[in-house]
Amino acid sequence: MAAARPALPSSPTSLLLSRSISAPDLAVAPALRRNRPTRWVVAAGVPAVAGALAASAPVGATLLRDGGATLLVTAGAYSLVRAFDALTERRLVQQSLSRKVVHVLSGVFFMASWPLFSNSTGARFFAAVVPFLNSVRLLTYGLGFYSDEALVKSVTREGKREELLRGPLYYVIVLLIIVLVFWRDSPIGIVSLSMMSGGDGFADIVGRRFGSLKLPFNDKKSWVGSAAMFISGFLLSALMLSYFSWLGYIRVSWDQAIGKLVLVALAATVVECIPVTDVVDDNISVPLATMLVAFLLFGNTAN
Repeated sequence: MAAARPALPSSPTSLLLSRSISAPDLAVAPALRRNRPTRWVVAAGVPAVAGALAASAPVGATLLRDGGATLLVTAGAYSLVRAFDALTERRLVQQSLSRKVVHVLSGVFFMASWPLFSNSTGARFFAAVVPFLNSVRLLTYGLGFYSDEALVKSVTREGKREELLRGPLYYVIVLLIIVLVFWRDSPIGIVSLSMMSGGDGFADIVGRRFGSLKLPFNDKKSWVGSAAMFISGFLLSALMLSYFSWLGYIRVSWDQAIGKLVLVALAATVVECIPVTDVVDDNISVPLATMLVAFLLFGNTAN
């Protein structure tokens, strides 16, 4: 008979069931990995081995790791945008496609890079440097202090520098908020970023190519685009939850979590297709709606 799993106490400081894994749990952690899925819908925690290493690591080594990760991720984010700048400038990629591919990949790659940072309490602030620098860059070029036509063409809809101060700037500000408020041990932040980057991004890419049949209440959105939003947002959310679960930052019981992810993706899709783009940008409405619904569904317990 399999040994009973230890119950996790709920934590008032987390949006979900959570706790850090203590030293006695080191012997239990491998068993939890072998016997997935667990009984918890989504629970947050710190990887046992990484946490033990972090506890004994000197401050200098931690700062060096976080500083190096910041430089690496910043260079990667900059290189990604410059690569699509060049592709757009040479007309190898359409401007509309370039904009949304950057939209998708920026969020996914940034989120996937979070494990590069240490388990120190200040690690999230080092990670936050990346979207902060990008926001400064967008403000600099959007306000006209400097000119970068390649950047404008690769990340804006109509090729106007003023657009940098809207959708692209909102996007990096949301990245900044998600890192500081939720970080990598909160499924709410992971799912919100997945829906904003993957869901909204693929909705535009697929909708532009195949979306001839428009929604009856919004002629700027299509049925196929909304379907792509729902499917890609759901799949990317599940993929990223699996990624962080495999690394030990969270624990997921898929028999319960799948249904809730479906509802979250559905809510984000509905918000994305509502004709309020002129009032509230998708890069604001979609992640906010996702955060709210995810919080209501998961709450502070797994029930």
